[in-house]
Amino acid sequence: MAQQVRGVIAPGKGQPVRVETILVPGPGPGEAVVKIQACGVCHTDLHYKQGGISDDFPFLLGHEAAGVVEAVGEGVREVAPGDFVILNWRAVCGQCRACLRGRPQYCFDTHNARQKMTLEDGTELSPALGIGAFAEKTLVAAGQCTKVDPKVSPAVAGLLGCGVMAGIGAAINTGQVSRGDSVAVIGCGGVGDAAVAGSRLAGAARIIAVDIDDRKLETALRMGATHTVNSRTTDPVEAIRELTGGFGADVVIEAVGRPETYEQAFYARDLAGTVVLVGVPTPEMKLELPLLDVFGRGGALKSSWYGDCLPSRDFPMLVDLHLQGRLDLGAFVTETIGLGDVEKAFERMHEGDVLRSVVVF
Repeated sequence: MAQQVRGVIAPGKGQPVRVETILVPGPGPGEAVVKIQACGVCHTDLHYKQGGISDDFPFLLGHEAAGVVEAVGEGVREVAPGDFVILNWRAVCGQCRACLRGRPQYCFDTHNARQKMTLEDGTELSPALGIGAFAEKTLVAAGQCTKVDPKVSPAVAGLLGCGVMAGIGAAINTGQVSRGDSVAVIGCGGVGDAAVAGSRLAGAARIIAVDIDDRKLETALRMGATHTVNSRTTDPVEAIRELTGGFGADVVIEAVGRPETYEQAFYARDLAGTVVLVGVPTPEMKLELPLLDVFGRGGALKSSWYGDCLPSRDFPMLVDLHLQGRLDLGAFVTETIGLGDVEKAFERMHEGDVLRSVVVF
């Protein structure tokens, strides 16, 4: 039986979001209904609102979420009612060629709930990243629920569902940062700062934060950066080389998603070093590099999608590290807000003075 809850929808391209009554169906086979406790306001939600992801309006926004499983459908074994979970947007299939080769983090057939949540008039909603968690309850595939220690605050736990995991994973999983490495992170928003924190967690000896905003560089220092470079006034490639003995960084993480900053990352790495692209480009962007330089510099050019994470492995580990005091997830929460404050949170995002606003229910 469907339940009526409040949720935040984006009704059309560029239009202000609004709180509406949402109908959440009971869980079908392989599905779960989750009572949301907290959900971060991610830049991806803004992209949905602006029409930068698709034109499948109206969208039910929100995806960086944690909450409690309320009900599960037939055949669900992963979680049970009462479990505290973080939601993810990569429920692995277990049957594709990646899963069968023991690489489920690269699953080629991730899935979401089959049923649709709707408005009261029956209009079907497109949930952001298959989640739609700016709502009191949401319907997801059971595989999108990852059980973690309930002692963690929902406001910080939910951030692992997207941006923080993307950044930490870009450093640890994709870039394979290890003890003693030098790392440069270009772009110090939420994902970039998470890459800084992940590099520190991995034992990097030198972590160079690069941005055009001194406020963001100050935050990066609090997250674990050892040096900062304002690329508005300083050539970041030359600065990174100078800070690494003239060689360049072992790993450079590009968290902006632009050709200009990717080129900086390419030339700021050491010979045989690694570039990790975790910033999300737009469809029209093109990259041009001399092929001889690609060949001659060696190393690896990698893209990091969701931090190459496996939620069932990575979420519980990072929550445990947070509870042990080794990873300060709370540092990513700038403010907690109500469901009706999401539009204002998007405005603050434009101003650049928040890492994360978090809706708390």
